[in-house]
Amino acid sequence: MTATATAQTLTRADVEDFLFLEADLIDAWKLPEWLELFTDDAHYFVPSTDVDPEASPENNLFYIADDRFRLGERVKRLMKRTAHVEFPHSKIRHIVGNVRILERIGGELKVSTAFIAHRTKNAVTDVYFGTGIYRLVLRDGKLAIREKRSVLASDGLRQQGRVSFIL
Repeated sequence: MTATATAQTLTRADVEDFLFLEADLIDAWKLPEWLELFTDDAHYFVPSTDVDPEASPENNLFYIADDRFRLGERVKRLMKRTAHVEFPHSKIRHIVGNVRILERIGGELKVSTAFIAHRTKNAVTDVYFGTGIYRLVLRDGKLAIREKRSVLASDGLRQQGRVSFIL
């Protein structure tokens, strides 16, 4: 990505590199660094599996509906030893593919991905899969996340039980 990049000149490869970095930070449990990828007005959503993926968390059930402040609090909590569900940290591996730039609106990109996240803890491996919908912007010449929506493609979380890590 060049120093003079704009939302109109960014390539799919630029977006892929950014999303691969995001996945690597999550997998390495570098959540404070991951949090820095988000804008101050960012949102992170994981809608429940039985609502419209574009629904609003204001009147629908969401597993996660965090603004930037709440996302920061989630990261702090997950990094503490007292977060028993994730301490010691589970082993996670994200696979991100099928990256597509859907729209370029002003200085913002709407991007979709397919993702698979494998999580192993206490000899149990769970698989989460779905679609990631991002609103990305340029901040100081680098991509940043204004909104991330992880839409799970499974019928529910009955087998996995919960989402206790970052998708």
